[in-house]
Parts: sequence; structure tokens; C-alpha cells
Amino acid sequence: MSLNLKIFIELTRLNKPIGFMLLFWPCIWGLTIAYDFSTSSVTYFFYIILFLSGSILMRSAGCIVNDIADRKIDKLVERTKNRPLASGKISVLKASMYAAILCLIAFLVLINFNKFTIYMALLSMPLAFTYPLMKRFTYWPQLFLGITFNYGLLLAWISIQNEISIIAIVFYIGATFWTLGYDTIYGYQDINDDEIIGVKSTSIKFKNNPKKFISLCYLIFCLSLFIIGILMNFKFFFYLSLMLPILHLFYFQIFKLKIQDNRNCLLKFRSNNFLGLIILVNILIGKLI
Repeated sequence: MSLNLKIFIELTRLNKPIGFMLLFWPCIWGLTIAYDFSTSSVTYFFYIILFLSGSILMRSAGCIVNDIADRKIDKLVERTKNRPLASGKISVLKASMYAAILCLIAFLVLINFNKFTIYMALLSMPLAFTYPLMKRFTYWPQLFLGITFNYGLLLAWISIQNEISIIAIVFYIGATFWTLGYDTIYGYQDINDDEIIGVKSTSIKFKNNPKKFISLCYLIFCLSLFIIGILMNFKFFFYLSLMLPILHLFYFQIFKLKIQDNRNCLLKFRSNNFLGLIILVNILIGKLI
């Protein structure tokens, strides 16, 4: 592997797919709940490919923008000090060029959707590029991440329905709190360094009682799933299937959480990739049974 390719992969975190998968799951949730499976599934699978491509491209570009904004902070944090921009392996100019190319390719993916989806996606761009700055001004950067990361759920719904709906809005709000919860867990890996250098997070704000706050976030997420089931007229099997993600969230992620153990926090965070798959199966059960 050439040095430039290795640096590009480190810069975009392509070697850590959990990031783009957590961006992709809300997209496929929104797509699946909106899709009419009594028709051909060709469009459904084509859109899955588009949303997966868009998730990889935009997450990669977002990582670059984040690292450009945080390069001086990253030097002071043990976990991030060896990132390409923080360590000087790549210039800001070259990294910016990479981000611009990735955004251009993402736009070529985007134009395959209807006009409403395209316009709504373009309106979200300020969210994607201002999120990295939030930790300097507020204890709620994870909330901004949730608002940004789950926007694909709305886009996926609009790509099928060509309109917004209370169903998509409720699901989007719930998914935002899901991200708020899991990214708070993720933040405990850096809490000591963050407090020293003065950046803010919900991990710091709720460090004295983290499980209560994370439980509230996950409770709102689970409540949104129940409301979705009611609005979609799902049958009993859907509600029964929700017991698995509820058990995962409240037992494995919260009850078994040890915020002083970085490996434990990372394991809980990564387990949300599995949770994304579980929720997809729950939706399919609701739609097809």
C-alpha cells in the first residue's frame, strides 16, 4: 500500500466502517419504512446502494473537515494525536482537496434522487460542516451530531414518498436521541483529555450520572419506535420483536457500561452497528408480517 493511500484511509477512517454504518442505518430505516414492498424491489435495492455510497462519501468528507477543524486539539488528545493532520503527515490544503472531491462524487450520487430529496440534502450541508465546531461552544455537540447523522432518514423517506410526514419526523427525532446516547458513551474515552484542554461534551456534562442521561435518550428512541408502529398500523409481532433492541440498549449498553474503561465504552459504541441491523429487521417484520 502506497504512503498516500494509507494516509487517505487514515484521514477518511475507511478502516473504521462503524462510522459510515451508523450514518447508513437511519437511511435504510427511512427507506424501508417508506417503501411499498407490493411493488418491484429493484428501486429499493438501487436506493440502498446509493445511500450506502453517500454515507461512505459524506462520512469520509466529514472526517476530513472534522480533523481540519480539530487538528490543534487532536495533538493534545492521546487517542487522536497520530491522526494525519494532527501529526503533520498531510497538509490542510491537500486534505481540503480530498474533501472537495468526495463531496463532488457524493453530489453525483445525490442527483439520482427526486428534486425534493436533492434540495433537502443541500440544505443539510451547513449542519455537516459546522458540527466539528460545536464542542468549543456548547456541552451538546453530540446533539448536533445526532441531528446531522440521522438526516438521511428524512432524505430516504422523501426519496420514496416525495413529501415529509409525521412518521418520518417522529422516527428522526427518536434516532437523534439514539445518536445522542451512543456518542455520549463514545465520549467517555476522551473525557480526561477533553476536560484538560477545555472542550465540551455531554459526556462531561453528565459525568456524575451518565447512565440516567443515556437511559433517557434510549427511552425516547424506543418510544419513537412504538409510536411508529402505531402510526404504521403494525401488528403485534412488531412490538414483540422490539424486545430485543430494548434488551440490548438497556442491559448490554447501559447496565454493563463502565465509563472508566475505554475498551468497554468502545465496545458499547460499536455494538450500535448490530443494533442498526436489529432495528431494520424490526421494521421489515412490521412491514411484511
